[in-house]
Amino acid sequence: NRSWAWPQSISLLLLLLLLPLGPAWHVAAQRCPQMCICDNPRRHVACRHQNFTEVPNAIPELTQRLDLQGSKLKVIPAAAFRDLPHLTHLDLRHCGVELVAEGAFRGLGRLLLLNLASNRLSSLPQEALDGLGSLQRLELEGNRLEELRPGTFGALGALATLNLAHNALVYLPAMAFQGLTRMRWLRLAHNALSVLAPEALAGLPALRRLSLHHNELQALPGPALAQARALARLELGHNPFTYVGEEDGLALPGLRELMLDHGALQALDARAFARCPRLRSLDLRGNQLAALPPCAAESRHSGCESRGLWAVPRGFPSDTQLLDLRRNHFSSVPPAAFPGLGRLVSLHLQHCGLTELAAGALAGLGSLIYLYLSDNQLSGLSAAALEGAPRLGYLYLERNRFGQVPGAALRALPGLFSLHLQSNVVDRLEPGDLTGLPALRWLYLSGNRITQVSPGAIGPAPELEKLHLDRNQLQAVPTGALEGLPALLELQLSGNPLGGLADGAFRPVGGSLQHLFLNNSGLEQISPRAFLGLGPRLRSLHLQKNQLQAIPALPHLSQLELIDLSGNPFHCDCQLLPLHRWLMGLNLRVGATCATPPSAHGQRVKAATAVFETCPGWAARKAKWMPAPRSIARRTPMKG
Repeated sequence: NRSWAWPQSISLLLLLLLLPLGPAWHVAAQRCPQMCICDNPRRHVACRHQNFTEVPNAIPELTQRLDLQGSKLKVIPAAAFRDLPHLTHLDLRHCGVELVAEGAFRGLGRLLLLNLASNRLSSLPQEALDGLGSLQRLELEGNRLEELRPGTFGALGALATLNLAHNALVYLPAMAFQGLTRMRWLRLAHNALSVLAPEALAGLPALRRLSLHHNELQALPGPALAQARALARLELGHNPFTYVGEEDGLALPGLRELMLDHGALQALDARAFARCPRLRSLDLRGNQLAALPPCAAESRHSGCESRGLWAVPRGFPSDTQLLDLRRNHFSSVPPAAFPGLGRLVSLHLQHCGLTELAAGALAGLGSLIYLYLSDNQLSGLSAAALEGAPRLGYLYLERNRFGQVPGAALRALPGLFSLHLQSNVVDRLEPGDLTGLPALRWLYLSGNRITQVSPGAIGPAPELEKLHLDRNQLQAVPTGALEGLPALLELQLSGNPLGGLADGAFRPVGGSLQHLFLNNSGLEQISPRAFLGLGPRLRSLHLQKNQLQAIPALPHLSQLELIDLSGNPFHCDCQLLPLHRWLMGLNLRVGATCATPPSAHGQRVKAATAVFETCPGWAARKAKWMPAPRSIARRTPMKG
C-alpha cells in the first residue's frame, strides 16, 4: 500500500537523522557535577561548601549563575572559566583564594557580578581582571589586600560598584582607579588608610558615594576628594583627624551628605565647607567639639538644616528674618533659645524629634509670625512656651502626638490666624477648647480621631472661614458646634462615617457657607430638609463616593457652580424623579449615574428619560423643563 509506505519511509528517515543527536542532547540536559545542584531551566548551578580544589569540569556550558562559595580553590588559574562563556554571576566567597592568576577570568565577557569576598587575597596581579568588560559589581571585601597597583581595574569600564572594605590598605596611589569611568559607589571602609595621594581618586567622573569610615586618616584628604567632583555622599566617620578647615581644600560642588561622626574632631573652621554649596546633611555625633558648627547666613536667611545638631545653635545675625533648623536632633527647645533675633519672622523646627518647648523658649521673638513645629513628637504645649511671640499668626503642629487641643497655650496668641493640627491623635473637642481666638480664620483638624465636637468647642469665632474636620470618626454632623461661626465659608467633613444627614444639619452656617465637602462619608440617606438654611451663597457641594441611592431635589441651591454626585449607586425609579427634574435645569456636569435597575445601569440620571416618563406627574410638568423645539429656539446643550 503506497499511501501507507510513503509516510512510513519519511518517518524512518527522520528517525535515522535524529538518532545521533538524541543521546548527546540527553547527556547535555543531564550534565551536572556531583555534589552540585543544577537548575537547568534557570541556568543556575550551586556547588556550595564542597571540597572542590579546582573549578568542576562538568558544569553545563549554558550556565549563567555559578555559586562555588565555600570551596577550597586557593588558586584561580588562567582561563579557569573558559568553558562557561554565558556566565553573568559568579560567587567565589569563602573559597580560601590566595592567588588570582593573570587572565583568570578571560572569556567571561558577559559577567555582571563577581564576588571574591572573604578570601585570602593579599594582592591582585596587573591583568587578573582582564576580560570582564561587562562587569558591573566587584566584591573584594574581607580579604588581605595591602596595596592597589594603578591599572588593576583598568579593564572594568562598566563597573558601577567596587567593594574593598575590610582589607589592609594603608595607602592609595595616584590613578588607583583609572578606567572606572562609570563607577558610582566606592567602598573603602574598615581599612588602615592614613594617606591618599592627591590623584588617588582621579578618573572617577561618575562617583556619587564614597565610604571611607573606620580608617586611620590623620587629616581630611581634601585634594584627593576634590578629584571626585560628582560626589553626593561622603562617609568619613570613625577617623582620628581632629580638625577640619578651609585649608583642607574640600571642594565638592555636588556634595549633599557628609558623615564625620564618632571621630576625634575638636575644632571646625567657620569656612570648612564653604566650597560645598549644596551640603544639606552634616553628621557630627560622637566628636569632641566644644562648639557647634557654623550655619549658613545669607540675605537675612539663616539655616542649619540637616546638620546633625543636638542642641539649638546660637550666634545668628541680628537681622535674620528666616531661621531654618529643620531635620536636626533637638529633643527640646530651652528657655531663651533665640537671643538677639527680635526681627525673626519665620522659624522652622520640623523633623527635629522635639518633645518639649520649655517655658520662655520663644522669649524675645516679638516679630515672629510663622512657627513650624510639624513632624515632631510634641504631645503638649504650654502658654509659657509661647510667651514672647505675641504676633504669632501661623502655627503648624501637624503630625505630632497631641491627644487634645492645647487651648490654654493658643489663647496666649491673640493674633493667631491659621492653626494646623492635622494628623495628631485628638479624639474629641470639648467646650472651650478653641474659644478665645478672635482672629482665627483657618482651622485644620483633619486626620485625627475625633468622635465628638461639643457645642461651644469652637465658637464663638467671628472670623473663622475654613474648618477642616475631614478624616475623623464623626458619626453625625456636629450641628451644635457650628453655632457662633457667622463667617464660615468652607466646611470639610469628608472621610467621616456619617451615614446620614439630619434635618437642618447646616442651619447655623447657612447664611455664609460657600463650599461643603461630604464626599467619601458613607452616606446612605439624606433627609429632605438636611440642607435647609443653605441658600444661594453655596457654590460647591461634594457628595461623591458615598452610598446614596436617592437624594432630594435641591432647588433652593440656585447658585451652585459645582455639584459632584459621582460614585453613588443611584436607584433610578419614580422616587428619583424630583432629582431628575432638578438636574435637567442645571447646566452642570454632576456625574450621577444609575446603578439600578439593571435596565438603566450606567445611564446618567439626568438623561434617563425612559425611566422617568412613565412616572405620575411626568407629563404635567414636562413643559416646565423640556427644552424648546429647535424650530422655535436654539438652546445650549446641557452637560450631564
